[in-house]
Amino acid sequence: MDTRLMKRRGFLQAGALAVGGALLTTRLSFAGSGGEARLVVIIMRGAVDGMAAVPPYGDPDYARLRGGLAIAAPGATDGALRLDNLFGLHPQFAFLMEAYNAGELAVFHAVATAYRERSHFDGQDVLESGVMVPHAAQTGWLNRALAGASQAGRGAERGVALGSNVPLMMRGPAAVASWAPTKLAELDEDTLQRIADLYAHDPLLGQRLSAAQTADAMAADASQGMSAGGGAGANRYEEVIRATAGFLANEAGPRVAVFDTTGWDTHANEGGARGQLGNRFGALDAALRTLKTQLGPTWRNTAVLAVTEFGRTAAVNGTGGSDHGTATAAFLLGGAVHGGRVVSDWPGLSSDRLYQQRDVAPTLDLRALLKGTLVDHMGVPSGALEDVFPDSGNVKPLRDLFRA
Repeated sequence: MDTRLMKRRGFLQAGALAVGGALLTTRLSFAGSGGEARLVVIIMRGAVDGMAAVPPYGDPDYARLRGGLAIAAPGATDGALRLDNLFGLHPQFAFLMEAYNAGELAVFHAVATAYRERSHFDGQDVLESGVMVPHAAQTGWLNRALAGASQAGRGAERGVALGSNVPLMMRGPAAVASWAPTKLAELDEDTLQRIADLYAHDPLLGQRLSAAQTADAMAADASQGMSAGGGAGANRYEEVIRATAGFLANEAGPRVAVFDTTGWDTHANEGGARGQLGNRFGALDAALRTLKTQLGPTWRNTAVLAVTEFGRTAAVNGTGGSDHGTATAAFLLGGAVHGGRVVSDWPGLSSDRLYQQRDVAPTLDLRALLKGTLVDHMGVPSGALEDVFPDSGNVKPLRDLFRA
């Protein structure tokens, strides 16, 4: 995400010249929120430290295990932002705290996918495919959900993947849009018009250019004021946040967007309230604030899911970091969310309660959160969930996650 702010002309050049197709569209829609529901999925690659993001400061074993990574209790200098008597937010999550107090953030802890090993590659595959074991599917759960909605005859809107590659989560039978920044030199208006004239009667290239122009207009809608109003933290994600807001705020645009964030693999010098991980939390927090601002009225129908492949060890390691673990935290944010609460069957951090004597034990299947979001927010038929998440009949959707 640390790419330069993409200029409008550059995007049009990419759309015009990338004959392989930077933008593929289909028409899909959903029943949730009166057909106006939006969903943003943020894949936090690298295994986010849930014990840092949502410190269980009230657990009697927390400070001992975390050592120098421990976040102080609420009220102390650089202390956690209080959620309840057990949990807080990392002090860099100022916007998330505001959202929680406004009832627009639900926090989930001790969450995990079906995966129980500690490989990033395999863990991310399970997170995105929605199946039980790594590399058992070539399609993603969100794409299958889009396909299921389409087959149910629910109308016509799009999903969009933002970034240099379409993630597995969005690959599959439902065609989706894709958007990526370009580093090619910009084109002037005259050159663009010449290309448009050249492609005007070509059924493939003319359609590609027209689609690129439409997508650029959507992405550009939210560009004004980003640099001035987003703050330094938002700049880390500025380009993709701008494009996401532009797509989703456009009534003719997609309803679902997915993008990646990276840099969460904190084996060394992780830091507690301050440090490299705290800085990343602050950047993400600022970007989410900007997303809400840029979406404007669309925010009230929006849900943002921030998920990661697994968590990290409960105890600090010898290099001031944390190693690959199991359960972690997840966030559900947005104007459509019934928030202001923590959802967790907290397992505790005593040695006999840790998973394999080292990790936070998983007590909530991430698929329950994903299923509840698809059914109650996006209007995906309950009957389609077995295709979206195969062999998961025992995992029931979490309900009451969204405003009536």
